[in-house]
Amino acid sequence: MLKDITFGQYFESNSFVHKLDPRSKLLLLILIIVSIFVAQNAFALSVVAIFIILSVFLSKIPIKMYLKNIKAILPIIIFTMIINLFYNASGTILISFWKLTITTGSIYRALYMSARILLLIISSAELTYTTTPNELTDAIEKLLAPLRFVGLKNAVHTLAMMMTIALRFIPTLIEETQKIMNAQKARGADLENGKLIERIKALVPILIPLLISSVRRAYELAEAMECRCYNGGEGRVRMKQLKYSISDYISFVVVLVVMAVVILINIFL
Repeated sequence: MLKDITFGQYFESNSFVHKLDPRSKLLLLILIIVSIFVAQNAFALSVVAIFIILSVFLSKIPIKMYLKNIKAILPIIIFTMIINLFYNASGTILISFWKLTITTGSIYRALYMSARILLLIISSAELTYTTTPNELTDAIEKLLAPLRFVGLKNAVHTLAMMMTIALRFIPTLIEETQKIMNAQKARGADLENGKLIERIKALVPILIPLLISSVRRAYELAEAMECRCYNGGEGRVRMKQLKYSISDYISFVVVLVVMAVVILINIFL
């Protein structure tokens, strides 16, 4: 299961999405997320879904990478569906037992909420698949630049670096966890069977080595940055300057049109 999580990895390609300015990709992701939450019915959400699917094909990232991410969060999606099955009592009653009732409205809501989660995961994963950690750092720092005028000059770069390092080390920690689990299984540890309490206790031999490994990696990274005379954003220069292109402006127009269509569907349907 852990090896299926590919969130935070970068896949090099020469696609249209890869060539977009990282600042544009961050802002476009925010607009897409807003569109997902603004959509109030299946028709509006389907418009956003079509746009996200098209952008996935434009990214030229193998579909199996997105499917791996979906597989990794499948338990969360199933749990969300089950919870929403008993949340909405509108519509025709299909199943009723004890104090629980499943209606056509509850099934619609379960599918609708699950689709929202899927679209959020896919759109967020596309950003990390098509943007390098360095580009993300520069983009976040540029977008948060106005905070410098309220006394947060040094904090802007620090925050951007922390967020990027966190994304960068997601695949590394997942790989480390998988190695620890394999080592514990080789020693006879049973991590998949038994009651819930027993399985929780079995995680202790995994979490402790993972914590120690994470702390060690943090110290090594800090020493490496110190040896390279890293001192934050003050006086820092960039080899590649960020510049908006015509593709960025076209992308903004398309996303804004999608948002407008979603709002119109909410009003008239």
